Amino acid sequence: MSTALLDLVLPPRCAGCDAPGALVCPRCTAELHGEPARRMPAPCPPGLPECWSAAEYAGGPRRAILAYKEHGRTALAHPLAGALALTVAAAAGERPVILVPVPSARPALRRRGHDPVTGLAELAAGYLRVAGWPATVARVLTQRRRVADQAGLSARRRAENLAGAFRVAAGHNRARLGFWAGRGAVVLVDDVLTTGATLAEAARALREAGTEVPLAATVAATRREDEFRNHHRK
Repeated sequence: MSTALLDLVLPPRCAGCDAPGALVCPRCTAELHGEPARRMPAPCPPGLPECWSAAEYAGGPRRAILAYKEHGRTALAHPLAGALALTVAAAAGERPVILVPVPSARPALRRRGHDPVTGLAELAAGYLRVAGWPATVARVLTQRRRVADQAGLSARRRAENLAGAFRVAAGHNRARLGFWAGRGAVVLVDDVLTTGATLAEAARALREAGTEVPLAATVAATRREDEFRNHHRK
């Protein structure tokens, strides 16, 4: 029986701490929603947009993201997308937003059976619209070539692995992308910020197609003691 189906038929347990009673318990929800903040990796790769995230990639948020992304607990999309929506709102101010999800590799899509980042972007845009915030999802990025698994790679190796990996899909020309950008802030969306290599490559592909990308938003961001800075907008 699939994990998603088990979530429907069995009493739920928190994905963050395994406490009974909810998919994400109140304590882990507070940790997940945290305080959306500007969090930039150090060193920062060239061309990286201003990055915001809801929480650190540790503890309950890390376990919830992994359960959703890798272990089939797709019902977790709702609390994770709620955290993402709060982050987008904090980053964009009062501007309308166009959310551009980072594309998943085809092998990962087949293995997982769903597109985790696009799913979060669609739900987050819906939450923002319910709150009266103009929000659109533009699924315009695609992978140009296969890339190696990023796990365990250094920041430099991640950048090399992803160089030239993304492109804007056919049919999305400069005029159309420019039209979207003129309607609000373009925000790249991913689940986790690590070194920034993925978001920098996605931003490059959009800039090559004529669209500036001022912002990126993730559910969580990795903190490494000597490589990560946390800046709060004043």
